[in-house]
Amino acid sequence: MFPALAAAGCAGSGFLAWAVRGRSASVFGRSVWRGDRTRRAVALTFDDGPSEATPEILDILARHGVHATFFQCGGNVDRLPEIARSVRAAGHEIGNHSYSHPLLCFRSPQFIERDLRRAQETIAGHTGAAPAWFRAPFGARWFGLAKAQQHLGLTGVMWTVIGYDWSRSAEAVVGHIAPRVSPGGILCLHDGRELRHKPDIRATVDAVRRLVPMLLDQGYEVDTVSGLLSPQPISSRP
Repeated sequence: MFPALAAAGCAGSGFLAWAVRGRSASVFGRSVWRGDRTRRAVALTFDDGPSEATPEILDILARHGVHATFFQCGGNVDRLPEIARSVRAAGHEIGNHSYSHPLLCFRSPQFIERDLRRAQETIAGHTGAAPAWFRAPFGARWFGLAKAQQHLGLTGVMWTVIGYDWSRSAEAVVGHIAPRVSPGGILCLHDGRELRHKPDIRATVDAVRRLVPMLLDQGYEVDTVSGLLSPQPISSRP
């Protein structure tokens, strides 16, 4: 009897871990983690911004004529509103990445909705655009998130490939992502480091400088999350 209970407990723990961090899980709210596998396109996404170095990434993307989705923290938007606005002015998409970048696990539903709502209102207030997409800090979802997303009109976004660019060199980031790119993939990098002032994101900038032309040379369209999930190819959009 006891081994059976222990096995059931382990199975339950495994399911909860998947529900919290599994990229394909939608237990705690509607979520996507990739697009159409038959279309040679990827979405490039950045978390934790804006930061003082975000304009360097904007310059690289502009040089290659591609757009991305920036999941911004409300606290950083309040600190750097002009940079947040420049992201939207350059034609990029802005997503909600919470206000204070908390780990949502074990937080109350009230806390979760309050933090997401504050981010939503902050981003909309400074940029004029209310996000449609949400990425949980650390990719960790929790009880109460589904209702918060529903109330705020948000859909969760995980990733197909994450670069670990907060702890790796540019070469290691590119080496990790490059062989894992596939049609419909959502790539996750970071143009900030949580709520830190003047974070060192040189590895990210260098990785983007290498990755974007590499993807284009391989025949990939590089787009926003909304663009990737749209049935209409980039070249056909007005």
